[in-house]
Amino acid sequence: MTPSSTLDTDADIVRRVKDGETDLFEILMRRHNQRIYRIARAVVKDEAEAEDIMQQAYVNAFLHLGQFEARSQFATWLTRIALHEAFARRRRARPMIPVDADDQETRMPTLTSQGPDPERQAYGGELRRLLENSVDGLPEAYRVVFVLRDIEGLSTAEAAEGLEIGEEAVKTRLHRARAMLRRDLYQRAGGATAAAFHFHLSRCDRVVSAVMASIRETQNVTARVSRV
Repeated sequence: MTPSSTLDTDADIVRRVKDGETDLFEILMRRHNQRIYRIARAVVKDEAEAEDIMQQAYVNAFLHLGQFEARSQFATWLTRIALHEAFARRRRARPMIPVDADDQETRMPTLTSQGPDPERQAYGGELRRLLENSVDGLPEAYRVVFVLRDIEGLSTAEAAEGLEIGEEAVKTRLHRARAMLRRDLYQRAGGATAAAFHFHLSRCDRVVSAVMASIRETQNVTARVSRV
């Protein structure tokens, strides 16, 4: 088997897999694992089930690889397969409540904040968790669009193609998702705002020490000048 260069495009690797180099399918999985995981988890909100969905989506993609004709990017095609699998799992778990992209903001369900936790919000890793919790609180239709557009960086057209909805619906849902996240993050952070940009004691000591040293040096210079 000829080694595959990391510079090979997805389409190149797909062609080689179709030609019998099935081991190269691993490259495609490793390239897209992050996106497919995020997409699956955006729908089901469970890490273990998201991994199951990933596995099944990859199996489905491999089995139907002959149907991929490169009219769209492989990543978009794979995204659509993963979304189909995730939504199917979701429907089997409980019926999905449809969200009309033309609904008014006042009819939107509001996020439920679980309350601020200043200690957990103090570090960057906890800030990430705070955002993840807020994203998890979004209604499904908005959560998935937010993950596709703002986390995975898909274009409006790519997100619309993956979800099989219109581009205007993607724009509307993204706008509302961002607005809901802003409100929820503000509520969650409310109790921690007083501690934001905290000037720690060690930094205080360092600044005070430097300033006092500068003052003493200035006084010494002044004293020497006055004695001349």
